[in-house]
Amino acid sequence: MKKTDRRERGARGLFLSYGLYILSMLIFGTNGLLVANISLASSQIVLLRTLLGGAALTVLVLLRGGFDRQAIRAEAGALLLGGAALGANWVALFEAYRLLNISLATLIYYVGPMLILLLSPVLFGEKLTGMKIAALCLVAVGLVCISGSIAFGGLRLSGLFAAMIAALFYASLIVFNKRITRTGGLQTAAIELDVAFVVVLAYVLATTGLPQPRAADLPYIAVIGLVNTGLAYCLYFSGLQKLPGQSVALISYVDPVSTLVFSALFLHEAMTPLQLVGGVLILGGAMFGELRGRQAPTEPTE
Repeated sequence: MKKTDRRERGARGLFLSYGLYILSMLIFGTNGLLVANISLASSQIVLLRTLLGGAALTVLVLLRGGFDRQAIRAEAGALLLGGAALGANWVALFEAYRLLNISLATLIYYVGPMLILLLSPVLFGEKLTGMKIAALCLVAVGLVCISGSIAFGGLRLSGLFAAMIAALFYASLIVFNKRITRTGGLQTAAIELDVAFVVVLAYVLATTGLPQPRAADLPYIAVIGLVNTGLAYCLYFSGLQKLPGQSVALISYVDPVSTLVFSALFLHEAMTPLQLVGGVLILGGAMFGELRGRQAPTEPTE
């Protein structure tokens, strides 16, 4: 009976972990919907998101026993650079949402992991196998399809540029976080959000000025800061700790797929046949590259 009970508890625990992780991905998938309903500049939205989310996670870490100061000191450089990359990543991505649209910006954004795969021989001393090269080729063709449709479809090229910048910072975030091995995941998230807040605050003060949200913006700001950042990160790391690496890599693509579905359902964004082909190639190639090329991600991306 005891062994049966342990197996049942283990199965329930694993099922719960899958549920928490999938729920976090679905929450991340609604970011674009929230941004579309906030009248502030992209950098101002990120400022408020990092303020609320960082404060929530910092309080949670303190309630759970506090930060591991020794580990943080040893990895301070990577944590600081990761936080800066996170802030810049979100600013560029949210701007791409506005200049392009949520669906296309999301697809281009997910080229980021493939940049890491392409540079893995230099960054991590890993070989580019035939499988990895095939994944890169699929993503490259998909990006050409998406880019061509933007260039000749009357959409803003500045949106394409912003999405590519977001993808580059996403790739940078992955590189920096691969250097973080001693600081716990939730602590890393809290620190990077706090660092991102400081970086984005300096940028906002030098450009747009401090945000002055309208009353109609406040519910969306609260949700994107407290739910889509604070709560979603907690769910993400709660599920991540107990799941196999390949499962995590596969389920992480619930995020972009749900973003595309939500954008179509609630914002009525349509994609041309060429864009759909490009999207399938990018997500399919990126997913294939994740499963063949890397271990599970250690941080949420949106």
